[in-house]
Amino acid sequence: MKFLPIVLLSIFLFTCSIEKENDKRPNILLVMVDDMGFSDIGCFGGEIQTPTLDKLANEGIRFTRYYNTAKCFPSRACLLTGQYAQNNGMARKALKFTNAVTIAEVLREAGYRTLMTGKHHGEENPFYFGFDRYFGLKDGSSNHFNPGLQREGEVVPAHKKGAFQPREWGIDSAVYAPYTPPEKDFYTTDYFTNYAIDYLEEYKNEDRPFFMYVAYTAPHDPLMVWPEIQKKYLGKYLVGYQSIRKNRFEKQKKMELIDENYSLSEPTYDDWESHSQEEKLVRDSIMATHAAMVDCIDQNIGRILKKLEALNKLDNTLVLFMSDNGAQAQNSPDRWLWARGKISDYGQPIGSMGRYTSLSLSWANVSNTPFRLYKSNSHEGGISTPLIISWRGKIVEPGSISDFPSHLIDIMPTLLEITGTEYPQWYNNEPINPVNGISLLPVLNGEDPQRGEPLFWQWQDGKAIRSGQWKMVSDNNGPWELYNMEIDQTETNDLMKEFPEVATNLISEWEDWINNSGTEN
Repeated sequence: MKFLPIVLLSIFLFTCSIEKENDKRPNILLVMVDDMGFSDIGCFGGEIQTPTLDKLANEGIRFTRYYNTAKCFPSRACLLTGQYAQNNGMARKALKFTNAVTIAEVLREAGYRTLMTGKHHGEENPFYFGFDRYFGLKDGSSNHFNPGLQREGEVVPAHKKGAFQPREWGIDSAVYAPYTPPEKDFYTTDYFTNYAIDYLEEYKNEDRPFFMYVAYTAPHDPLMVWPEIQKKYLGKYLVGYQSIRKNRFEKQKKMELIDENYSLSEPTYDDWESHSQEEKLVRDSIMATHAAMVDCIDQNIGRILKKLEALNKLDNTLVLFMSDNGAQAQNSPDRWLWARGKISDYGQPIGSMGRYTSLSLSWANVSNTPFRLYKSNSHEGGISTPLIISWRGKIVEPGSISDFPSHLIDIMPTLLEITGTEYPQWYNNEPINPVNGISLLPVLNGEDPQRGEPLFWQWQDGKAIRSGQWKMVSDNNGPWELYNMEIDQTETNDLMKEFPEVATNLISEWEDWINNSGTEN
């Protein structure tokens, strides 16, 4: 009888082993990029070479009305929690989550290995909100080649506002500020991928699925990339803003990504022909660098997928790709040099470690084709970005396009339904706010989901509500505008005067939402 406990323990361990071996829940690879516009990648109309993402789109489904918050950190907070940033403590500043639980925490409790590389943009270290491993930037942006101090034999790394501000960097439980990588081949996109691949190798023999979140900081400024990738695009943008934007719009229509309800919004770029040849070359270099950064992301996603293929895990991996907001209309420091006619005096070339360059309003207008405005705006140019979901053998119509209005808050409930995981009401002895989103699994199954509540936005001086066909929006403390999104997706025809009752009801709903969210209006 003294051997009975040992026998029972053996049976228990054997049963657990069988359960793990029979765990057919999918692995999850979630990729988010930073400040990439609606039309940048090839399968959304861009001329940038993105064969990896194009292949994922052909095998999966593209969402053409996928929404974010218009700003980096609240978007990432929505993604991780399934809650509006107004409900999880991240609406105004990049702080800590409150009354929220992250996807990583829920999935880890359910038996998933949880891994993250890249940008968080908040006070907390992801290692302490559900991720078993973490390597990345806790802050909002950094120099891509060297986020820290000058290294011997190199130029001074360019930093935001021209002054060095230590950026917090996390490696598992440790946080470094500044973080000066010892590797001279360091580049954020490459090294976020390197660590992701190392994690996959380290845990390859585990009998449980993984959740991997790769949050690239590209193509957020400063625009920096390897010269050999940049060379692929130098000269391609000398045709000017109008030509590139028109070509993207025509390609979107040809691939039936958009239909007759999309008209090309009024351009906001400057007059290309008013610039000197030297100025045109600078502007060409800026967009070429942005394009190369997107190209580099695509190559690195391909590296991760190749690793999953080698590990025989890709067929059972759900892949999601998205951007945290539209392209940023940030003027780079170069604009002052243009004004003084001293472009050649700047020193370091565009795209290099020593030069801080931003996309500019004009190229951001092209990047967000066919929409109006940019990052930080609640019009479509700020809040509408690509979503690709690919899952081999599970998408009912591979290569299909969905115009279902979806949002970052929908990712948590989607992943929970797919993995059969319950959302908790309490976590760490604290009450948890319910998710605000809905599952998108019906879309993957060729069905139409039902959203019971409108979608809401509020970031700084921008605000919006979308309910069915209607969208109310205001930016820069301007008056409310009303659009019928079923026939005017690019917000060109304000219907406030024609439908005052609709406007009144929507404004009332938005005010009720903001007043009940715990965020000051």
